[in-house]
Amino acid sequence: MTGHSRSAPARLRLLVRRVHLWLGLGIGLLFAVLGLTGSMLVFYIGIDAAFHPAVMAESERPAPALDAPVWDRALATGRARWHDPGGKWTLEITGDGGTIPARYYPMPGHHADRQMVWFSADGTHIVRAEPWGSYLMSWIYQLHMQLLAGDIGHQLLSGLAAWWPRGSWRKALAFRRGAPALRRLRDLHKLAGLWSMGLLLILVATGVLLALPAVTQALLSPAPVPAPVPNPTSREGGAVRPITVVAALAAAGRALPDGRVIFVDIPDALDSPIRVRAQVPGDPHRRFPGSYVFVDQRSGEVLAVHDIRHAGPGTAITIWVRPLHDGSIAGLPTRILAVVMGLVPAFLFATGLLRWQRRRQTADPVATEGQSV
Repeated sequence: MTGHSRSAPARLRLLVRRVHLWLGLGIGLLFAVLGLTGSMLVFYIGIDAAFHPAVMAESERPAPALDAPVWDRALATGRARWHDPGGKWTLEITGDGGTIPARYYPMPGHHADRQMVWFSADGTHIVRAEPWGSYLMSWIYQLHMQLLAGDIGHQLLSGLAAWWPRGSWRKALAFRRGAPALRRLRDLHKLAGLWSMGLLLILVATGVLLALPAVTQALLSPAPVPAPVPNPTSREGGAVRPITVVAALAAAGRALPDGRVIFVDIPDALDSPIRVRAQVPGDPHRRFPGSYVFVDQRSGEVLAVHDIRHAGPGTAITIWVRPLHDGSIAGLPTRILAVVMGLVPAFLFATGLLRWQRRRQTADPVATEGQSV
């Protein structure tokens, strides 16, 4: 059959196959790297700790209570080394014991240059300190977030269109064990892509929303976190010294009594409030929950509360984006599933590339592909 005698559907099918081929060759490696880095990031905290014996040595220490002096001790230890009028400290309350992870931002903003710090379990000294992006797992995290995930979605959809059967679905979904090697390779590539496509599309979509918060805001319109209003009396007659971290945690506990505190942000400037981040019932993410309590640094008064349970449907949807992407939605089983899904793109790229090379060696034209499905 010549190109001139093919029907319009056949020509369209051939075009789709060519598009999928060149998308796979063009961005397939990008797709594979995105998946592999994503798999590593599912357990990146544990992997990173395994590379640093000093951090692992502290892991047997018990978890301190929220009213323990260790939090203020760690803050004092950190401020003795880093301090900036516009800076901010973030202490992570893991609940697991061991070192106390922290971050120091020398200027406002989540994407500002930041120092990653690990305090000893008693808060008296710094076990490890490295700038974000300078060590392996943080570099992998940045690489993963910067990859262009949008084009990968196009590759998945073009693969689905190229595979779409013209005849029997049972035949199209079968794996032929006795078929020639090239056909078995095609079946492996096809079935891996088909069975993983739904989850991969979810990972791609949620990844785009995480990497592009402006897109998330435009699509879902989550309720903004309220800007806390400083208490005028605290400026005029409040204490000169700021309240302790323990006092801020206690105030947040009273504002969200059923919340589990995860992070506490302490700005160096007294005019800025302390922000406590907590997980409330119904919030699916254990590490990056969406509820906040803002506490005045001078008076200890709660200035604002952002509870996701009262924030509207946009926020209710947004809080599921991160746990769907990193597999933490149902604990260890879904995290393992996320790791496996991250390996699929590399498998698809390898099998697709190998099949393309074998077809070239046998001089089998792309046009003949798919005449029998």
